[in-house]
Amino acid sequence: MAFSYLKTHLQKRREDALLRERQLVSQHSSCHISVAGKTYLNFASNDYLGFAADALKNNELTQLGSHSSPLVTGYTQAAHDLESYLCNKLGYESALLFNSGFSANSSVLKALFQDQQVAQQSMMFHDKLNHASLIDGGLNSQAAMVRFNHNDMKHLTARLQKSKATNKLIISEGVFSMDGDSAPIAELYAIANEHNAWLMIDDAHGFGVQGEQGLGSCEQIKPQLLVITFGKAVASSGACVLASKEVIDYMLQYNRDYIYSTGMSPLIAQHTLVRLQQIYSQQGDQRRQKLANNITLFQQLAAEYKIAVMPSNSAIQPIVLGCAEQTLMVANKLKQQGIWLSAIRPPTVPFNTARLRITLTAAHDKNDIERLVNELVNAL
Repeated sequence: MAFSYLKTHLQKRREDALLRERQLVSQHSSCHISVAGKTYLNFASNDYLGFAADALKNNELTQLGSHSSPLVTGYTQAAHDLESYLCNKLGYESALLFNSGFSANSSVLKALFQDQQVAQQSMMFHDKLNHASLIDGGLNSQAAMVRFNHNDMKHLTARLQKSKATNKLIISEGVFSMDGDSAPIAELYAIANEHNAWLMIDDAHGFGVQGEQGLGSCEQIKPQLLVITFGKAVASSGACVLASKEVIDYMLQYNRDYIYSTGMSPLIAQHTLVRLQQIYSQQGDQRRQKLANNITLFQQLAAEYKIAVMPSNSAIQPIVLGCAEQTLMVANKLKQQGIWLSAIRPPTVPFNTARLRITLTAAHDKNDIERLVNELVNAL
């Protein structure tokens, strides 16, 4: 029978405790979530600074859609204002807005190496734990792709030394989404310069949170390509690619995702700009400090109760259990006690590294974190 493999593959996922299912959320914030009539403490939100719950007065703009691609009539004043703000704030010449971080990451790599003759002289060097959007972009480009061991600068250097490519691009995340640790940006940048390579950083989980001013993992160092997203700390949606004017002009010619997609909604662009202005105000500074305090408290309590949390100074605090079935069982036990967090299983993470992925926010208080740790002790 045609397509009979669908049922077989789904059954295999069920047997391996790897079946993915959506949960219908009726209400949620960075601190609480309601699913199927029950409210939980939410430790699975990427709203790190807790801005999503803040109401915005947006009376100036009522136009929801941009109606067209940015190269037709979809490049709005709101989009231009947002791009200009980000260029000034982050120190780049030019920028492009995308409707999702996945689209931004994957399309930039496809576009950069779209010419087959150029691609034959090019090579990408990916951290092994890079996000799926970066890996997909690499696999769907014309250039060769190699991967180096996670945050292993010696392995990266060895890979670069063996390469005879004219155009070399090193690609990493700023803060890794499943492990919560950070890339050594300064070392990556120095190695790139030493080997006449470019550096691209996806800072989805660092932007707005990391750095003394909250400008992200690349606050002190500017890679040739920087991708930031608005669905985490900015509490909005969409993404932005920042680079030189020459790179952005090239993307305008060859980035198919940008050329053939409807432009970002002006309502979303304006909303995002207002959120950014909040993030880079005194209120934002206070929330970053609150988040840092919450991370420290959680780590102290976890150490006190001998809960083995992966090394991470970010809002992402993973506990690796290994077995997918056991991880799912513990997550379900926590839900029974009113704690909502993610059970991350293969293929999102490597086999035998299934984990509980805890995300902390500035909206949590001391009681929330103490309750989380107590319930973790019981469930584990």
